Amino acid sequence: MTAISGNSAVTCPTLEGSGRAEHKSIATDEKRVFLPPKEDTYGNIEGLMQQFKLVMFGHGVRPPKGEVYFPVEGANGELGFYVVSDGTGNPYRVRVRPPCFTIMSALPKLLVGEMIADLIPTFGSVNMIGGELDR
Repeated sequence: MTAISGNSAVTCPTLEGSGRAEHKSIATDEKRVFLPPKEDTYGNIEGLMQQFKLVMFGHGVRPPKGEVYFPVEGANGELGFYVVSDGTGNPYRVRVRPPCFTIMSALPKLLVGEMIADLIPTFGSVNMIGGELDR
């Protein structure tokens, strides 16, 4: 595939010749969890109805009763999702644990014996996102 940017053409990597097939679904073919591809939404009534049921309030994903913690590797560390569900479309509790939360626990040890002015550069050196720590 070739993309034209300004006066130059750039060759973009594709899956051709790699021996791998293109992915048609993200993780599952379960229609109650993922939105349908846009061509199905615009092309047939079943795809449109599936999109509507997942997006509209009261019709979306209904997680099973119980609790689960699901970690995902992010750019700055582990991003965690904790969900407690009563089996309805609205979970009882949802908590998100940002990657910078664990980095914050090391900050006092990093700043021992340093000046107050060193706080901001130390934040930057560990790639701390202050907006994630407002809890």
